[in-house]
Amino acid sequence: MVAPPHETTAVLPGTPEYARRLRYAWRVCSVTSLGLVLIGINASTLNVALPTVVRHFHADAFAASWILLSYLLINTATLVFFGRVADLLGRREVYLIGFALFTVCSLLAGLSPGVGFLIAMRALQALGAAMILANGTVIITDAFPPDRLSQGMGVYIGTLSVAQLAGPTLGGLIADTAGWQWVFWVNVPAGVIGLIWGWAALRRVPAGPRTPVDVAGNLIVFAALSAVLIALSEAGSRGLSSPVVITGGLIFLVLIPVLLVVERRASHPVLDLRLFSERMLTFANLASFCTALSRSALVLLVALYFQAARGIDAFTAALGVLPVPIGMALASPLAGALGRRISPYALSVGGCLLNFAGLLSLTLAIGTATPYWIIGTGLFLAGCGNGAFLTGNTTQVMSALPPGSLGVVNGFRLMIMNVGIVLSVATTLSVLTSALTPELRNLVYSGTLSRLSPVAVEELMSGFQRTYLVLATVALAGVATAACARPRRL
Repeated sequence: MVAPPHETTAVLPGTPEYARRLRYAWRVCSVTSLGLVLIGINASTLNVALPTVVRHFHADAFAASWILLSYLLINTATLVFFGRVADLLGRREVYLIGFALFTVCSLLAGLSPGVGFLIAMRALQALGAAMILANGTVIITDAFPPDRLSQGMGVYIGTLSVAQLAGPTLGGLIADTAGWQWVFWVNVPAGVIGLIWGWAALRRVPAGPRTPVDVAGNLIVFAALSAVLIALSEAGSRGLSSPVVITGGLIFLVLIPVLLVVERRASHPVLDLRLFSERMLTFANLASFCTALSRSALVLLVALYFQAARGIDAFTAALGVLPVPIGMALASPLAGALGRRISPYALSVGGCLLNFAGLLSLTLAIGTATPYWIIGTGLFLAGCGNGAFLTGNTTQVMSALPPGSLGVVNGFRLMIMNVGIVLSVATTLSVLTSALTPELRNLVYSGTLSRLSPVAVEELMSGFQRTYLVLATVALAGVATAACARPRRL
């Protein structure tokens, strides 16, 4: 069955048509939420189980970081591309292809004979994840009546929180019992279920007009992100004066103005800068970037703290990071419910403030003897803040867009957020290990540093404090930019 685009359908509450549309919208939400669960579990399990995977492959620090960064790089660089492709070929079709690709690559990742093959499968996984992410929010926005969009978005974001709640515990349990392969194979059942349910539940929507894809813009985005990631991942080990770091930084700085020029001249740019001439959209996306940069490596950072600095096993470390996803799981649906009475702008600013408070408390209190309740409180505040912010910010941006630009703009919004995620992981790992020797740096990624010496652990604790300070500073910038995203009329 082919359905007309929901953006152009105005239905009054209380009518049978409204009730039918709402029932379909919740079915859509169940499909897209399953996609978000799949991606959330994939990320959060590996964040905790990374030391186990690193030990199995005897990977060095550079390869260990790229097990994470390869996925984040490809996912970020292709989000806008698949937003455009979905507008042309159909969101349902691209969304389901993403499910299939992600599931197959998860299966193959668990069969990896070496770390190079694993990194390649992670990159292909990222293509599938980009197809899912670039379309999930748009499909929900199309399906829900405007007065119920905040509720649907709250449930949608809340499922990511549930995935992040289950993921660390699952990752720790798998790492300690089932073996590293199941860190990837756990995605397969959810992927198969999501593919079947999506095929049955989602309606076909007519494809948009066939317009050319901005190949040059996509390639420049990929090259710029690759250069800055290589520079960041090598800065901690080789120093800022390293030729690799300097070259990567210069390539990035040269490509950014080139990208702006190319995009201004492109007929259908991958980054349509004209869509962000509105002040609110500009600052809302900047707030999303800053918050993602401050949030995204937090679970990975704390998991490494428990395993490398305190010598705790993976499962116990997984329990230690749970306040973050618990806070997000509680705050996201609550913010969605409050969205009918409180403006998305207020939710965004309030969430940023809570995130900053949590990171600041971790900066001031971190140490090998810090009582867990202090760490847990900081993590919970950060989790609540991010859950409220994601719901408020997503609703604020998507509600302000013209219907015809939903796919491209949502892809750009997600890419901005994912750039923050990529830089968060790369920056965090680089700052954390910057004061350590290459040998000690490898022990951090494998989670065995605490077995070496108290002196090495103290050096690492200085790195943790610097890293939390950087994240708290970025979170404060998120507060400022979210406050500047005030709409003209509340």
